[in-house]
Amino acid sequence: MRGAPILLAAAPVAAALAALALAAATGLSQRSGLPGAVEPFAYGFFLDRYPLFAFGLVYGLVRIVCAVSAPGPASPVRRAVLGLLGLGLLLAVSLYPTFGGLVLRAGFGTGSMAFLTNTPLWAAYAIGAAVAALLFGLALGVPVVLATLRRRATEGFWRRVRRGLVTATASFLALWIGAAVLGLAREAGIGPWPRRPFAGDEALRAALMVLAATLPHALVSLVRAGRPEPVRRPSLKDRLRPM
Repeated sequence: MRGAPILLAAAPVAAALAALALAAATGLSQRSGLPGAVEPFAYGFFLDRYPLFAFGLVYGLVRIVCAVSAPGPASPVRRAVLGLLGLGLLLAVSLYPTFGGLVLRAGFGTGSMAFLTNTPLWAAYAIGAAVAALLFGLALGVPVVLATLRRRATEGFWRRVRRGLVTATASFLALWIGAAVLGLAREAGIGPWPRRPFAGDEALRAALMVLAATLPHALVSLVRAGRPEPVRRPSLKDRLRPM
């Protein structure tokens, strides 16, 4: 199915935008009546400073679901188990102990220390975004790779290593761009959400930023999913086997 890779790559982007549209349409904010289990994640410095990370997290969760649901050589059991572990890991590094988790704390702490050591502000911001993207990418990518890894390789070891390094580098760069874009929500004039509901123009700007942040990684995922499977070359034993 030629359209399947496009749908699987576009679904996480659509889910992030749908979550933002739902939040804007329902007037979701800290003033809303929230369940007790959700309240600890609805407040805090990192949510006030980097609110659009919430929709980046939606993108990551749906990306894992789409990756383990795509056709492939791995067994359904391995995909299901590692997919669930991946979802739990991504939630843990993004929300524990509160919103932002290790991802935003490590990025903010690294960027702040870089700035305090006389690094220019733009460079310190880029360093912090890179650290956040790296942690988010590891939690997102490692379970997916393990869940979809082919047990019996159809190509040489070093060729697989090169392909893996190219894909990992491209994914990291895409997530780095995404982290940098999402971190500029306040500077883009999106307003004080979630302290109050989204205004109409703020929701539109937020949607454009979420789209710009998630689209690069979605394109990398599309290219990776659309690559043809390598053809296994027959061994010498197979060639000499009588017909």
